[in-house]
Amino acid sequence: MDNLWVIYNIHDPNIKKMNYYFAEILFFSFGICIGSFLNVCIYRLPASKSITNPRRSICPFCKETIHFYDNIPVLSYIWLRGRCRHCDTVIPLRYPFVELLSGIMALFVCMKFGLSFEGLIYFTFIALLIVITFIDLDHKIIPDIITLPGIPLFLFLSFGIQSISLTDSLLGILTGGGSLFTVAIIYNFLTKKDGMGGGDIKLLAMTGALTGWQGVLFTIFVSSALGSTIGIALMLRTKKGMNLAVPFGPFLSAGAVLYIFFGTTVINWYFNFMT
Repeated sequence: MDNLWVIYNIHDPNIKKMNYYFAEILFFSFGICIGSFLNVCIYRLPASKSITNPRRSICPFCKETIHFYDNIPVLSYIWLRGRCRHCDTVIPLRYPFVELLSGIMALFVCMKFGLSFEGLIYFTFIALLIVITFIDLDHKIIPDIITLPGIPLFLFLSFGIQSISLTDSLLGILTGGGSLFTVAIIYNFLTKKDGMGGGDIKLLAMTGALTGWQGVLFTIFVSSALGSTIGIALMLRTKKGMNLAVPFGPFLSAGAVLYIFFGTTVINWYFNFMT
């Protein structure tokens, strides 16, 4: 948050603290507004619909245009009691959840990186991961329209990240894409089935472009641990055993987000513990 001090150039500690709170509220509000747009992407991208046309949101059930006062993030959901004003259909709870999640992520980015270009890069990356997560949960796909442009985009934006060099970013792409591709080939060879999807490979390559090879290794470790734990729990609960298909994109996304906020601290702690 030191960047805020430079921007406001205020020396009174109390005013400085108030400015911090104001910035955090501003970031949270900005985040939930972005979350509203992320809901549009989550709904339209798998259906191959434009995310800009129509510009006004419509109810997916009755197709009526949603008025601006019914489209205020989170608040409109509470005001309408979770139902469409026109057809009274229940609005899925996931809509305000995505908005709140986006707002919380924006707040965390503000707290860690302040008002900085680096923070904006990370929030953009996290916002895309939110879209990928919920599309993968719903449709078991990770859209190429996000990951393929995302690889060169975040390779370029990595120049705005002080802790990542061009070499780290390039190695991250190769490590991310190559590691999962190798796993997919081995799994297919042993089982004669497709295990790791191509979307996961591209997602990890995009992650590597921004976080470097260190971020890729951290993401693989954390996502594998989370995926195994939750996957086994779901297998036992649904009694489907190995026939249960669990999308891996959400776990990769969770691992990448955890690396952004805690990765360096965890890695340093691990090496200090080992030595």
